[in-house]
Amino acid sequence: MLVLVTGAAGFIGSHLVDRLLADGHEVIGVDDLSSGSNIRPGVELWRMDVADPELAVRTAERRPEVVCHLAAQVSVRLSVADPLRDARVNVVGTAGVLEAARTAGARKVVFTSSCAVYGVPDALPVPPTAALRPASPYAASKVSGEVYAQMYGALHGIDFTTLTLANVYGPRQTPEGEAGVISIFTDALLAGRPTKVFGDGRQTRDYVFVQDVVDAFARATGERGGGQRFNVGTALQTTDRDLHAMVAEAVGAADEPEFAPARLGDLPAMSVDPGPTRRELGWEPRVGLREGLAETVAWARERGGAAGDRRA
Repeated sequence: MLVLVTGAAGFIGSHLVDRLLADGHEVIGVDDLSSGSNIRPGVELWRMDVADPELAVRTAERRPEVVCHLAAQVSVRLSVADPLRDARVNVVGTAGVLEAARTAGARKVVFTSSCAVYGVPDALPVPPTAALRPASPYAASKVSGEVYAQMYGALHGIDFTTLTLANVYGPRQTPEGEAGVISIFTDALLAGRPTKVFGDGRQTRDYVFVQDVVDAFARATGERGGGQRFNVGTALQTTDRDLHAMVAEAVGAADEPEFAPARLGDLPAMSVDPGPTRRELGWEPRVGLREGLAETVAWARERGGAAGDRRA
């Protein structure tokens, strides 16, 4: 199967490329390399912006069977500071990718969404049927992408699956995004620099290992799950304070963070229900947080713990 992966040089995208190649598929990668340089051997790479109209032309020539759309502006804070840039990349770019899939006659698009679309939920873990309450331009752009995918499915008959990701972490990650705190803690503790926890440390997130995430993508490229949204997470909550202690343990450093005032707009708690993902796609998270942190820290240590070497 020929699969086109946008954001192929990024954190999650490069791991997905590795998985697809290992499964015997042919992969075309699309990435402008503006925030990532994880270029995988054996991949046909198109260095371009997903909003470039040329993407549809080239995709129509190669006719991939499946398109996995991971390219995105992923920083909530940057989206608030520059919502127009966020919309150009995440809304216009997604429309461009869907149009490219249409012109190529692709069977399916797998769209990457975020648990940020749920905003402040009524209950945890959040089911995939929960109301969408975007509280940032980034979250709104992800909701827009989901709507565009649904519209292309209804209008043009393109099958799609939306994967709503919890806080993904693992090797090759950078500090951007919610789970980037793991990268921040790891780099600082390896280098002996101070670390900072915002608020009282009781804010929670649902952390899911990148290899588990790409397994969900691999499963979603098949026939199952058409027209549905699936949560990809663990349903478990980890506080910021406990996360710091676990990273410090993995590094072998003192667990002594500084505390800073809470940041405006940070959600107090989040976890997602992956039950339907398990039932429909046969997926479940297999890597526990301590195991995943050990692997992440080992990779960072091998790279010298230098954030400049670890681009999404």
